[in-house]
Amino acid sequence: MTSDSGRSARPPFGEPRLPPGQRLTEGWPVLTYGGNPRIDLATWQFEIFGLVAQRMTLSWDEFMALPQTTDVSDIHCVTTWSSYDNEWEGVRFRDVMALAQVSAEATHVMFHCYGGYTTNVPISELMGDEVLFAHTRNGEPISADHGGPLRGIVPKLYFWKSAKWVRGIEFMNEDRPGFWEMYGYHMHGDPWIEERYG
Repeated sequence: MTSDSGRSARPPFGEPRLPPGQRLTEGWPVLTYGGNPRIDLATWQFEIFGLVAQRMTLSWDEFMALPQTTDVSDIHCVTTWSSYDNEWEGVRFRDVMALAQVSAEATHVMFHCYGGYTTNVPISELMGDEVLFAHTRNGEPISADHGGPLRGIVPKLYFWKSAKWVRGIEFMNEDRPGFWEMYGYHMHGDPWIEERYG
């Protein structure tokens, strides 16, 4: 396991740490549309598909055998709460991406989740050390309420882009709206310029 001290999701030293319109919370609010999906790790699967040379499917054990890393980052919810210094453990997005031969035409990813949730993110926002598929927060497994067993963590963007209950990633050659984006949320979601709604 490696530990990364860099926090590229945070503004440069000396800049404000809290994005505009946000308030700091000590907790971790639970915000979910609908109920939690039932997920059995014995049958859990993670799929990599779309613009790849060959579709891949990983079991939970296979996913957990990938290189593990830890990172500390701040998170910012579109509903205006922020939380500092969350320690995540999981697998970097770019390490998962390296498993597949992704086409040079791919520009965006759609996260697909148990329960039917989806969200779109540009690949350019996903290549940093801080972008993980996380299974652990602050030393504890991520609960189902917070998106366990596996949640995407994309700290540079509003937290709805950090998809709960992830079951796969689709590589695409264009931007396409996910669940909340179809209901008017911003296609990108940068908290530092308040890209809340489209």
